[in-house]
Amino acid sequence: MATNQIGPVARAWYRWKALRLPWRKRFLVGYDLQGNTYWEFRLTRGAESNERWRRIVKYPRSTHYSSVKVSPQWHQWLRHTREDPPSIEEQHSDVLRRVRMQKLAAEADARWEAKPRVMDAPQTAPAPLLSPAKASPLQQDARSSEQTDMGPKKTREEAEKKDDPWAKAKARAPGETWQPTSWSPTAAKKR
Repeated sequence: MATNQIGPVARAWYRWKALRLPWRKRFLVGYDLQGNTYWEFRLTRGAESNERWRRIVKYPRSTHYSSVKVSPQWHQWLRHTREDPPSIEEQHSDVLRRVRMQKLAAEADARWEAKPRVMDAPQTAPAPLLSPAKASPLQQDARSSEQTDMGPKKTREEAEKKDDPWAKAKARAPGETWQPTSWSPTAAKKR
């Protein structure tokens, strides 16, 4: 989104065109960061004062039709949902807000990608956050007690696997050895 810098001559010209002189048919209301100008005029001369003014946008001649970009604030003004046109400061702050939002969205995406997936295979061992030398003594005591408790648990699990009475039943279930085959239909009966 390239912003066109408006020079002092163009700025003076815009101020002159923005004056609401009685002989003018259309008045400049403002411009945006892309160089588009926004105008307001009445459809008929001498119409009632409560008639709604028509609002249009004019873009630079060098801009291709497909390259014309109108900001949401100016769209609101063009469609009469916004009474006052947006200021240049408001347009600059909106650009900064969009850049900040894109940056925060990229950071959130990176955090989301860094989280482990449920569908992914579990890793062998998660990396420790602190090195053992930096860990507190309480954490080291907890680790040593966990390691001593792990020994009897492993032997119990191995013994349970050997004495499991359901292991034979699981192996002999009718669905355990079944494999799908290709379909071979029989001939239809005559009627």
